[in-house]
Amino acid sequence: MAFINFSSGEIQCKIIYYGPGLGGKTTNLRYIYDSTNDHIRGQLVSIDTKGDRTLFFDFLSLDLGKIRDYKIRVQLYTVPGQVHYDATRKLVLRGADGIVFVADSMRVQREKNIESLENMAINLKEKGIDATKIPLVLQYNKRDLEGSNIPILTIEEIERDLNAHFKAPFFTASALKGDGVFETLREISKLTVRDVSRKVLSKGQT
Repeated sequence: MAFINFSSGEIQCKIIYYGPGLGGKTTNLRYIYDSTNDHIRGQLVSIDTKGDRTLFFDFLSLDLGKIRDYKIRVQLYTVPGQVHYDATRKLVLRGADGIVFVADSMRVQREKNIESLENMAINLKEKGIDATKIPLVLQYNKRDLEGSNIPILTIEEIERDLNAHFKAPFFTASALKGDGVFETLREISKLTVRDVSRKVLSKGQT
């Protein structure tokens, strides 16, 4: 849920990058951070482990205009991909306003993608959130592996596996190269700010 900071005149929105371990969540945030001007980015916090690149979360704040007289500040978080960090996933999901699901295009990761998406929906439901109602963008990462000797899923296969129920916007990407990273960010930011604006404005009318 978006937080209104009256002292700073900001509405803070929280966007979570979700997905299987080593699928590219942290790589997305690192690319965004490294490509963003100092004056609009916050501190990037990362805790790396042997089992997963992110144990807790990374975050980054971006200013995105205003709602009424309030500036919009979007905070980006990642969740750990490995199953045994599920308690941490739930903690990071608390108060989410939008989600980017980062899927791994490698064919060997097909079941992990599905498992992670199902886990996301379950964890959201526990917090009283319908996964089909929250702003959601899917990113199909590692498309740069096309033409290599590593078998990858087709877009049609990933769509059937992950997006048949949601019908959410999706982007192909190579987070390592930066392809599709900002397109994904712009779309989820737009959807999230639009949703938060609707909620804030409706509260102001009651």
